[in-house]
Amino acid sequence: MNATIRRISPEEYAASRWSGGTTTQIAIAPAGAVYAERNFLWRVSSATVELETSDFTPLPDYERFLSTLRGTIRLTHGEEALELNPGSVHRFDGGAPTRSEGICTDFNLMLRKGRCAGQMVCLRLGEGGVSRLSQTVAAPEAKRVFLVYCAEGDGELSVEGTGVRFAAGEAALAENAEPLLRCASASAFLICEIAETI
Repeated sequence: MNATIRRISPEEYAASRWSGGTTTQIAIAPAGAVYAERNFLWRVSSATVELETSDFTPLPDYERFLSTLRGTIRLTHGEEALELNPGSVHRFDGGAPTRSEGICTDFNLMLRKGRCAGQMVCLRLGEGGVSRLSQTVAAPEAKRVFLVYCAEGDGELSVEGTGVRFAAGEAALAENAEPLLRCASASAFLICEIAETI
């Protein structure tokens, strides 16, 4: 499989209202999949949570990773409760009853169970920082994807000498490669590593 890389501009994002705010879809796979039809392999999105208390939509076929870009929320799964701040990531079953308390802007990765494996991490780099994004998910015979979202600062993602630059609020996507991430100024990124099983 050939390595590819591209910038995802905000013009490509798809925004929609939900009962507690606005959701912005940054990327979805496969192309043309529709979130409401639950026919996607993976989805990356950001949402504003404008209600002090809200319940997450049950997604039993998906595993979820959640962080916040701004603000702090308290998540409750039954008796389990935790606080989520920028820089921290929570992994949970999309089918678990989940209540959110607090106003924030979140960042979310959804992976179809049995069809995708992956993880999401927050990464901060100082001025002139460089980081090689290496595969950490064990999934042989898989299509590999790194989606990198810039939360603060700026970034450049490159593969085999070809690079794309992106700024805060923008994203870059590399397929079938272990890309190099650089930044000119101190920056913060959300990195989604996805392996689509073939």
